[in-house]
Amino acid sequence: MNIRKATPDDIIPLSVLFDAYRVFYKKKSDPEAAQNFLKERITQNDSEILVCETAEGILVGFTQLYPLFSSRRMQKLWLLNDLFVDQEYRGQGLSIQLIDRAKQLVGDTNACGMYLETEKSNFIGNALYPRAGFTHNANSNFYEWNASNY
Repeated sequence: MNIRKATPDDIIPLSVLFDAYRVFYKKKSDPEAAQNFLKERITQNDSEILVCETAEGILVGFTQLYPLFSSRRMQKLWLLNDLFVDQEYRGQGLSIQLIDRAKQLVGDTNACGMYLETEKSNFIGNALYPRAGFTHNANSNFYEWNASNY
């Protein structure tokens, strides 16, 4: 498997994975919106999308990271916002490979680390992230404000 940065040529096959990822999180399937969203992220270069491809060039997984900044640390950090591997390719360590490549991105950009959030019901992810070196931050509270509520 090859882990590399996504390119504009990846938008269509990547959007299939991205749509499946959203469906996993109980969102309505919308392949066209997924394609448009990814095209915007890639062309505006406002996220880092890493893809996992087979030797035949088939995309089977991805992770998307967004840049953030820590005022307290006065450094860049990354939000690992999305991580998904096609169901047929799970159990092969591809998620760990994608995370390891994300860690390399942290180092390459002189960032201080990366954060992630997942639902409590994501048992696979909640078992994976500690194995990948993440620690659960029990000292922090996570709050959310949604404009759609107002």
